Amino acid sequence: MGKSTKKSTINQGAIYDARQLGAPKMMVLGIQHMFAMFGATVLVPQLTGLSVSATLLFAGLGTLLFHFISKGMVPAFLGSSFAFLAGYGAIAPNGEKELLPYACFGVATAAILYFVLAGLIKAFGVKRVMKFFPPVVTGPIIIAIGLTLSQSAVDNCSANWIVALVAIVIVVVCNIWGKGMIRVIPIILGALGSYITAVLMGEVDFSGIKSAAWFGLPVRMEDTVFAIFKSPDTSLLITAVITIMPIAIATMMEHIGDIAAISSTVNRNFFEEPGLHRTLVGDGLATLVASLFGAPANTTYGENTGVLTLSRVYDPRVIRIAACIAIVFSFSPKFAAVISSMPAATCGGISIVLYGMISAVGVRNVVENQVDFKESRNVIIAALILVLSIGVKYSAAGAININIGEINIGLSGLAVGALVGILLNALLPDFSTEDVNEGKEPKPLK
Repeated sequence: MGKSTKKSTINQGAIYDARQLGAPKMMVLGIQHMFAMFGATVLVPQLTGLSVSATLLFAGLGTLLFHFISKGMVPAFLGSSFAFLAGYGAIAPNGEKELLPYACFGVATAAILYFVLAGLIKAFGVKRVMKFFPPVVTGPIIIAIGLTLSQSAVDNCSANWIVALVAIVIVVVCNIWGKGMIRVIPIILGALGSYITAVLMGEVDFSGIKSAAWFGLPVRMEDTVFAIFKSPDTSLLITAVITIMPIAIATMMEHIGDIAAISSTVNRNFFEEPGLHRTLVGDGLATLVASLFGAPANTTYGENTGVLTLSRVYDPRVIRIAACIAIVFSFSPKFAAVISSMPAATCGGISIVLYGMISAVGVRNVVENQVDFKESRNVIIAALILVLSIGVKYSAAGAININIGEINIGLSGLAVGALVGILLNALLPDFSTEDVNEGKEPKPLK
């Protein structure tokens, strides 16, 4: 090993390097990370109708791909993204198997925006690029994502409110009063407690578990994006792209926040080395590959950052162990059947908390960045994003439909709100305090 490598290892500190712990302890830490991401990751296919096995496979492969792109330096796990749930719901509202590949195609095209942003950051720097996506735009978009999902959560809860309330109570109690790992895995505990309640009430069908094989391939070609190109619906393809692509604006901002949180936890500047452009490419590439093969979009997981804080072992190899464990589980249809037997009310109870937390993250984004709502431009931008996103979603048509010849394009509320917010932020003049005090003409953002 060369001098530069040795120096890097020393600078990382003992708590960063897990080799001194030995293989057994590293394996235990890997399992802990796997459980931390597990509850939220497998919930996404439950809510959308996507394959649980494919989800686990590409969460693991996506994490390994991310680590390869980011030089194996960033201890991040990539699990299923909740932000894209609104996109899946717009294209396949009831989890229709024949429509899900179109939604996945939209997610795959959204992943391309990660590469575009990474290229711009590499060329012009972070600050110059990010001024087009300030908190006054990204905050309301994130708020709208959670609110537009709220109806599906309540509908699922209505299947059995007792089962749903058990999930909600356990998640809330573990989050507020839990200690150690209890506080890290509230989703798993909430799902488990609610599932047991449903079993006792006779709400769970075990027939699928009994008939499922112990071993099987996690991906079926008919569930992938490649299957739809045999006889594609052009209108639906275009609608999926326009509907889902803008959601990447919120997920890219989420990625940047997660990398900042991991950097703070580990006490290393990952924005500089390996570079934000590399982590964005890694996340985008993981999402692209996953969506093409019928799995949910990936995103860096805050749950695993919590485990890093708890264990104080920051070695990325522990995360890679967790990724390999997820891949192994993906080859067991029996395991996927257990997850799929989860009652709708259990998913609904957990979803109420998670969707609410998505909106709360948007509120926190606005508050922590001290967005000044005394300025009319900020009020107008936020107001139009929220009203258009939610209003269009719950309108009679559920979208703004545009006919171009024989092709019908449907713009979802989130797509309309995001596009309007970005344009207004770029065009409306920013009356800063300095400009007003000095009597200068305000300048539009560029």
